[in-house]
Amino acid sequence: MKVLVLGGTGEARALAAALEACQDHAVVSSLAGRVRDPRLPVGEVRVGGFGGPAKLAEWLVAHQVDAVVDATHPFAERISSSAAHAAQLTGIPLIMLRRPGWTPRPGWHWVDSLDEACAVAEGLGERIFLTTGRQGLAAFAGSSRWFLVRCVDPPDPPVPARSEVLLDRGPYTVDGELDLLRSHHIDVLVTKDSGGPLTAAKLDAAAESGTAVVVVRRPVPPDVAVVETVEQVMAWLR
Repeated sequence: MKVLVLGGTGEARALAAALEACQDHAVVSSLAGRVRDPRLPVGEVRVGGFGGPAKLAEWLVAHQVDAVVDATHPFAERISSSAAHAAQLTGIPLIMLRRPGWTPRPGWHWVDSLDEACAVAEGLGERIFLTTGRQGLAAFAGSSRWFLVRCVDPPDPPVPARSEVLLDRGPYTVDGELDLLRSHHIDVLVTKDSGGPLTAAKLDAAAESGTAVVVVRRPVPPDVAVVETVEQVMAWLR
């Protein structure tokens, strides 16, 4: 069976490794190409977009793909929507691999968009730690607050006028995150509900330091089957 893994996450890399170790499956991992130096999975890798649902459907048929696993980031709405549409067009089975979101904690401020996150954060403090990634910074560009922006690659403008950019990649430690919050005198942490342990230390650090937390809810996923572990994907393939 030939499996296309739409990847870019730790779960996608773990799945590719499991598929490579299984002689019953051939795997191709697809990365969006938005990170300059991504962590690559084992096996065959393609980089770049497909050009929309119709083009993805053509690619699936041309490459004789038997099943698709959407293991992209929980906020990668466009490719998830394209994958669901392409699966409908071709009849090729699709499953979504999504890590669980973070367990809500008392006092968190939940919002539905980055624009709302900016408005809420402005009401909570003057110095904001922004960990929502380099895309979407335009929502904060007009704010008069000071921002510490952490991302993997340098962000494209517009960015907040009063800001410091920190280029870094997880995993992080609670002690390290505490040092960051305290040394920069952070009042508010803004994050997306990405889930997983890779960047969760900031949440513990915020709780320990009394830093307010604003969390952007996940977008509603397409109407497809969803599992939470690599083992569940392997069982589905069997």
